[in-house]
Amino acid sequence: MFTKILIANRGEIACRVIKTARRMGIKTVAVYSEADKDALHVDLADEAVCIGPAASKESYLRGDKIIAACKETGAEAVHPGYGFLSENEAFSRTLEEAGIKFIGPKHYSVAAMGDKIASKKLALNARVNIIPGYNDPIDTPEQAVEIARGIGYPVMIKASAGGGGKGLRVAFNDQECHEGFASCKNEAKNAFGDDRVFMEKYVEEPRHIEIQVLGDAHGNCVYLHERECSIQRRHQKVIEEAPSPFLDAATRKAMGEQAVALAKAVNYQSAGTVEFVVGGKDKQFYFLEMNTRLQVEHPVTECITGLDLVELMIRVAAGEPLPFKQEEIKLNGWAMECRINAEDPFRNFLPSTGRLVKFLPPATNMVAAEPMPGAGGVRVDTGVYEGGEISMFYDSMIAKLIVHGATRDQAIVRMRDALNGFVIRGVASNIAFQSALMKNPRFVAGNFNTGLIGEEYPKGFNASDVVHDAPAMLVCVAAAIHRQYLMRNAKISGQMPGHEYRPGEDFVVLLGAGQHAVKVTHAKGGWDVVFAGKTHEVRSEWQFGQYLYQGTLNGEVFCMQVERHGLRYRLYHWGTQADVMVETARAAELQALMPVKLPPDMSKFLLSPMPGLLTQIAVAPGQEVKAGEILAKIEAMKMENVLKAERDCVVEKLLANPGESLAVDQAIIAFR
Repeated sequence: MFTKILIANRGEIACRVIKTARRMGIKTVAVYSEADKDALHVDLADEAVCIGPAASKESYLRGDKIIAACKETGAEAVHPGYGFLSENEAFSRTLEEAGIKFIGPKHYSVAAMGDKIASKKLALNARVNIIPGYNDPIDTPEQAVEIARGIGYPVMIKASAGGGGKGLRVAFNDQECHEGFASCKNEAKNAFGDDRVFMEKYVEEPRHIEIQVLGDAHGNCVYLHERECSIQRRHQKVIEEAPSPFLDAATRKAMGEQAVALAKAVNYQSAGTVEFVVGGKDKQFYFLEMNTRLQVEHPVTECITGLDLVELMIRVAAGEPLPFKQEEIKLNGWAMECRINAEDPFRNFLPSTGRLVKFLPPATNMVAAEPMPGAGGVRVDTGVYEGGEISMFYDSMIAKLIVHGATRDQAIVRMRDALNGFVIRGVASNIAFQSALMKNPRFVAGNFNTGLIGEEYPKGFNASDVVHDAPAMLVCVAAAIHRQYLMRNAKISGQMPGHEYRPGEDFVVLLGAGQHAVKVTHAKGGWDVVFAGKTHEVRSEWQFGQYLYQGTLNGEVFCMQVERHGLRYRLYHWGTQADVMVETARAAELQALMPVKLPPDMSKFLLSPMPGLLTQIAVAPGQEVKAGEILAKIEAMKMENVLKAERDCVVEKLLANPGESLAVDQAIIAFR
């Protein structure tokens, strides 16, 4: 067994590998960019080596610097995590030539399966079901359109070296194919250094189901059941679960056996994932690709099998055989994972960067590095901490929230509670969106496909989509918090005699578009709130200055995260967020008479929708622009955002330059 390994990655996966290595008695070396000098994985490792500037191509993608760090520290093996160099055949081979073990598959397996075009041909030879398509590189947009017509729309345009939803577009007509090909090719070149693109038939009403495989150097190969990854937005996974609510035992077995056949065809030695698209009506499945690395969603497999995949990868790399056979692999209960990302769901999921002013994950009761959650059924994998920075240079993931239960229904309930207890402030997060999905009837019933988010939220996600299970709780608790706050202020010393502040009892709570009259009176241990003709008992310790309020409403326990801004509150309950305004009854009457202040007219400006790097301006002053034409491109968190003209216009002035870092709503172009 190794005595020291280097983790060629960052963030939560680096922390995840470090914890398992520590439990195994293996020392660890972290590598980091200049932007990550204060990162959590750097603090957790036994040693750390800086390998370059913030940009990935100058640090985490520099295999030569990572190998130099191995030699400097005496690391005998490298775990690549996922992303970066995890599926880079040249890096794997160079490590091997340097006498350093790669904790992953052999370089020839990476080469065979890491190339999506070659892997489809291998899958066909291994008698694995494949999707109809064009498996050779496509050179021009015109050729792409011709091929798409031959296959029949809709088609999926995919980068050969792609992954994580990058370098992928779906086209339903010639124009979308032409534009999608160019965009896909550019994104793939920037993200992976490989702009080869191929095309395949897009299966409608598809489910994305993947099989976890594990092989060793002794000819053993098994599958560890499946993961359901159909809840996706823009082809990026949002929620994963294991097992799938869609598969039956026969289909699971057939998919598992085909996945193992493919792995054996390339002498696969490590953890890997074979991804399939499954037809929603007939359960016919087709091979998509094989990821020759650990997946982001691997914790749900660990939960249902009780196996530590990182430990098994390390043991296989050290030459040990798998300690079990196919028939010994268990399927215990149900697990789910929500990806908690730094993005604003109410602004079309645009990236959010900045400092984590507050970061309080839910209680996990989890022993460090154990694959199974503790008694509470909750596990949190993260690489951040309170006070740390969410950078624009890397992906948007803050944490992975994982739950395990005896049944799918129990897993959903535990996930709802865990989302409710997850406090993130300073940057926007997608917690409210994840919580809404957990209550979506189609998701709860298991009746969904990869199109669920687009179908359920065709105009994007907004405040009206946030489900409030208990509006009485929000109204009564907000009113009680407000009255308690006023009473505290009323006791401030130094008030002039005869001018003491005495708050009244009648208030109006504004929740969404509704106005709710309430009466708040003092009671032992809290307040009685009269709302909708009923008296509600609100009791709490009233911890002012804290984010978390706990207490009871009519004897039932409530837990709320609260932010206060003047008279306005933002309350979080079960992951939903509600803006609540509490006013005196008289103030509410006066407020209704006040004129509405209109926001400034910004219709003649192109504004940056997110913080990011301005990579291109495609127009010049005086140029006439037609609706739909490209104006500019912005990159942030490894994603390219193309900004197009919403209507015909003439460019007046350029207000920003390529290479400039933009803030949200910063003006880029002015129009006449």
